[in-house]
Amino acid sequence: MPRSLAPEAPQALHLARLAQGSPGHWVRLPGSGLRVVHLSGTLTGPTETGYLLCLSGEAVVDLPLSNFVRLRPAEGYRVQAQTPWTAFATKDGTVLLFSTEQD
Repeated sequence: MPRSLAPEAPQALHLARLAQGSPGHWVRLPGSGLRVVHLSGTLTGPTETGYLLCLSGEAVVDLPLSNFVRLRPAEGYRVQAQTPWTAFATKDGTVLLFSTEQD
């Protein structure tokens, strides 16, 4: 009698590794409003409203009028479509997640 094969266990998606495959470029997760980026130099943010979350490392989000926000792991900041921003890493291995807001 043949043994039945157990179904494969689901695999988790490692977001930091996914982002590290294309440093400095946003990688969109299919079928979602999520994007990840491994910061390399200065990066201009998308002109969309959503949440910017730091997954690893540390980043500075440069905002207009000489304002800025420092993001450490597990910290987030809500960006507005009408407010331009840029980000740069202050620690090696910085990965950010951007989640657009759904109406």
